[in-house]
Amino acid sequence: MSRPRIVIVGAGFAGYRAARTLSRLTRGRAHITLLNPTDYFLYLPLLPQVAAGILEPRRVTVSLSDTLRDVRLVLGQADRIDLDGRTLRYTGPEDEEGTLAYDRLVLTAGSVNKLLPIPGVAEHAHGFRGLPEALYLRDHVTRQVELAAATDDPEACAARCTFVVVGAGYTGTEVAAHGQMFTDAQVRRHPLRRGMRPRWMLLDVAPRVLPEMDEKLSATADRVLRQRGVDVRMGTSVQEATHDGVVLTDGRSVATRTLVWCVGVRPDPLVESLGLPTEKGRLLVDPHLQVPGRPEVFSCGDVAAVPDLEKPGGYTPMTAQHAWRQGRVAAENVAASLGLGGQRKAYRHRDLGFVVDLGGAKAAANPLGVALSGVPAGAVTRGYHLAAMPGNRVRVAADWLLDAVLPRQAVQLGLVRSWSVPLDTSSPEVARVAGGHDRRQEAGAGSGPGAALPPDTEGDDPRGPRPGARPAKDQPDGEPAKDQPGGEPAKDQPGGEPAKDQPGGEPAKNQPGGEPGRGPSWLSGTADSPPGPGPAPGPVKRTDHPDDSAKGDS
Repeated sequence: MSRPRIVIVGAGFAGYRAARTLSRLTRGRAHITLLNPTDYFLYLPLLPQVAAGILEPRRVTVSLSDTLRDVRLVLGQADRIDLDGRTLRYTGPEDEEGTLAYDRLVLTAGSVNKLLPIPGVAEHAHGFRGLPEALYLRDHVTRQVELAAATDDPEACAARCTFVVVGAGYTGTEVAAHGQMFTDAQVRRHPLRRGMRPRWMLLDVAPRVLPEMDEKLSATADRVLRQRGVDVRMGTSVQEATHDGVVLTDGRSVATRTLVWCVGVRPDPLVESLGLPTEKGRLLVDPHLQVPGRPEVFSCGDVAAVPDLEKPGGYTPMTAQHAWRQGRVAAENVAASLGLGGQRKAYRHRDLGFVVDLGGAKAAANPLGVALSGVPAGAVTRGYHLAAMPGNRVRVAADWLLDAVLPRQAVQLGLVRSWSVPLDTSSPEVARVAGGHDRRQEAGAGSGPGAALPPDTEGDDPRGPRPGARPAKDQPDGEPAKDQPGGEPAKDQPGGEPAKDQPGGEPAKNQPGGEPGRGPSWLSGTADSPPGPGPAPGPVKRTDHPDDSAKGDS
């Protein structure tokens, strides 16, 4: 008797856990194939520390081949799924096409950047969802401080040393907190003009920082940020981004060369091409994580609307905490459906709390509902991350120790350019390559700039998915979201759905300003045009996103 074929799409928190659990349960009695654009699992919650120079990039990545026994890794991006024929078509990293047949399919494709129809954002902002974006931001921030220290123009110095972060959820708060410490350390070695220092701004239309956490912890984070010098502005966001800076919703203009977009994410639009019922862009599944009417298809993580049995009528938030647990339950149910072990069960959960790293020894956390701040919260936060990481624990701990006793290195590696990591991309985890292109992106580039759906529009593209093609994933989306435990609350950004950290609807498909990532970007201090003639290369795609403190999903 031939072994059953199991295909898992995406290696984020949900996909990685599902693959690991299935490998253990089946013990070689099934062909397990994992399709993912990269050969690593990314532990997203520690990405701000990569951007701040605390951790080396490889510390937050875990090799899929080395840690998943009896699992075949296929590098590529899923393009189309034939549910009746039980086959999946994908495109590899060198544009080669392939097909995978399956007896069981586990969809854990994760989420993609969320964009809102705000003029100039798609052209002048960068997201923070993948390793290339973190590396770009570290280089870019370092360059701006060095250029500011070398100029005699006070206005240019102020603009280069002003860093605007939009979105005060987990990611935005951590990026601003670590960023201020990083630039302050640089200025001690490269003094600016007298009386000037780096200025980080944190914007959000929500009434307070980290609105998904209880008010005490939110107040702790707000206090730490302000004491550190971060300009926290709640009830404010970006109205327009230009070459010279940003215009805020309160009418003020801010000169800056850096705009970091952390307003949330939306589910991978791969599910839209399936023609199956969705909820705000997420594939509807039953409590056993199976797709109704398609018993061979399972789904979990950010792309799945999983019924919340603790809150009847609702769905579990898009968080790493949920994705990690759902991956295990999905694997057990898949194995049980094939008679290979495991026990069929419904997904239930218990909230473990939140942790937010504010840099240094500062953090805010409420593990198991116990509110902590200061050094105790910092210890719990780092302990949580070490326990949650599926690898590299010793290396991460060693980097933390070295950072505590040695000066932090601040050098430009120049490995990632501005045009390689456009905000409007379907694959923040894969940097654009000069001369490359993405047929999926080109297929979705038909509509003109500025065409956005109304702010309250959610769900599938009203035009419907194009036959035989996967919908473009890098378009503005409806619902926000990030992957924090309990989900990031709604922080409605102007012109769009709430910027929560997870669930996603889908708004406008075409961002103002035309095609993403083409032409020079004022976010870079150097030339940003891709080398060689021809158009800028196209993006690829992304998979589940990791936990954000007790955060995150995949």
